[in-house]
Formats: sequence, C-alpha cells, structure tokens
Amino acid sequence: MARDAMQSAAAGDVATAEKLLTRVVAARPGFAQAQHLLGQARLKLGRFADARMPLQSAAKLLPKEVSAQVNLAGCLSVLGEHDAALVALARAAELKPGDAAIAHNRGRMLAKLGRSDEAEQAYDEALSIDHRLMPSLVGRAELLAARGEWMGALADLDMALVSRPDDAALKLKRGEILLRQGDWLRGLADHEARLDLPGERYTPELPRWQGEPLAGRLLVYPEQVDIDGDAAIRDTLMLARGIEATLQCGAILEGWLDGPIVRRGEPLHDFSAAAPLRSLPFLLNWSPHDLPQAPPLRGVAAAAPLSDGLDTWQTHLAARLGLPTTLRLSATADWLWGPPGRRFTWYPGLTVEEADGV
Repeated sequence: MARDAMQSAAAGDVATAEKLLTRVVAARPGFAQAQHLLGQARLKLGRFADARMPLQSAAKLLPKEVSAQVNLAGCLSVLGEHDAALVALARAAELKPGDAAIAHNRGRMLAKLGRSDEAEQAYDEALSIDHRLMPSLVGRAELLAARGEWMGALADLDMALVSRPDDAALKLKRGEILLRQGDWLRGLADHEARLDLPGERYTPELPRWQGEPLAGRLLVYPEQVDIDGDAAIRDTLMLARGIEATLQCGAILEGWLDGPIVRRGEPLHDFSAAAPLRSLPFLLNWSPHDLPQAPPLRGVAAAAPLSDGLDTWQTHLAARLGLPTTLRLSATADWLWGPPGRRFTWYPGLTVEEADGV
C-alpha cells in the first residue's frame, strides 16, 4: 500500500496517495517514512493543520533526517507557531550546518516574531553561504528599510534584481523605498510595477497609456475599487492636474470639477487608452519641486472642508480651495508627500506638520 501511495504521488495524484498513506499510518503508526510522506502529501493539498501530527511524528521517529525537521518547521510556520518552527529549524541546522535555506528560514521565523536583529543575523548567515539567495536579500532589505537604513535595503534589492530583473514585486519594493526618500527620478518607473501585480485595484478595459499621442480620448482614473472612498477622492483632488483628459470620478466630486468627466460604470467606447492618477507623475515627468497647478473647483459651498486635519479628502479639499490649511502627517505618510522634513508642496497656503503616531 505504501508503494502504491508513492506511485500515485509520483504520478501527481496526491489525493489518492494521501488516502493510502492514511491507511498505512493507521495500521503502522511507527512507520516513520509513511508518517513523513503523509505529512508531505497533506502539505501539498494545503491541509496544514492535518499535516502537523504526522510531521511531528516523523520528526520524532527520524531525529537525524533534515527534511523531516524542515517540513515540520514549514508546517508550523504556516500555522503561526513560529517559536515551535524555530526549534525544528535549530535541530535541522545541527544536522546540516552551513545550509543557506535553513538559515534563511530561521531569519524568516525570527522576523515574524519581531526579533529583527536576530533575523538580520540569520539572513547574513544565509547570504554568506549564497550571496545571491534572493529570498534572504529581500528579507534583509525589508528589515533594513523598516529601520530607515535605505542604502543597505536598496543594495540588497539591486542584487536580487540582478538575478530576476523582470520581477515586478522586487521592482515595486525598490520603487517604494526610493519614493519614500523623495527620489522620484529613480522611483517612479519602479512604482509602475504595481500595475503588473495582482491585487485589489480597479482597471478599465482599455489599453494602458504610456505617454504616446492618441487618436481618441484619454481616461484618467483613481485605481481604488471604491471610487467614493477617502483614498480615491483624496487622490483625485491631489493628482487630477497637468493634463487634458477625461476624469473618471464618483458622485461626491462630480459637481465640483471643471472639464470632462465620466462616472464609473458608464461606457468607455470612444476612449483610446487610460492611465491611473498615480501614474501621472511618471508619465508626465513631474518634478516634486515644480508640480503643475491644480485647476479650480466649483460649487463647493455645501462641502465641509477641514482647515486642520489628517491626510483625508476633507483636508485636501480645504487646501485645494486655497484656504489656509494645516495638514498633520505621520512619518509613514503617503510617498506623494515626500520624506519627513522635506515635504512637497501640493497646494499653495498649505502647512505640513509632522505628527508621529497619528
């Protein structure tokens, strides 16, 4: 039966293999290899909670088998038991010292536990063994970026991109770091990689505009799914400037904007291409120190702007109307504002205050 299970697994029929191995383990619970194979089959099937028991049994029955310890650690990690996963990885490291993958996984567990200094040491160990180990480069870059050590983080991401130059996730990470430093020249192009990644993002069924001349109309739009949410309205007030195009907007802004608009859900038959608002700084070569002027609004008398507030659309509305406005930003504010201490001026008469913890 165990042989049949292994043949089924080799043929890609993991479900059949799991059923056969379950019967083998029930009949012979001390059969270490069957326990290990059963745990692996359940991991492949995504049944992590069910995989835990046979993998724990296999790790005890096969104390000198590195893969048994590593597979148990992987299962425990998925289940959120990072401390227990570290114990299993420590046993694996004793059995196979100098293994880059084991060192990397230790770093990953330590990072999830918030033990960043130890995690960095584990990533350092992994990279001393294999200096191009991409997961460790990315993991260490994230730790360094979280501490504000931008140069080290960028160096790691640059090294990772040498091996995977078209990796959109890596490009986006590098772009976000550059933009948070206020480096639009290098960061904006990388930030476009977000559009190639899956996620909760609205995308109209139109070609993506790359700055080329168009025969038909251009649509610009907020990429948030909720077009009447705070983020979409804020982006529209902040970024709908410097271009002749039709703007897609929600009900709140519809009566305030000059120029052609279209509501989301309306037909887009006569449009040639579309661009998200957050791509305009890249597509139009904006400089953060010389931003295009926002067009005036109309009919906002019934609105309730906030002349002193956080990074919400109501505060943007007050600033866009030219009212003396104070905006309080945290150190992790949107990259569009630039880094702390060097905030960019999006609206005349706006005062930005640093307010950590908000």
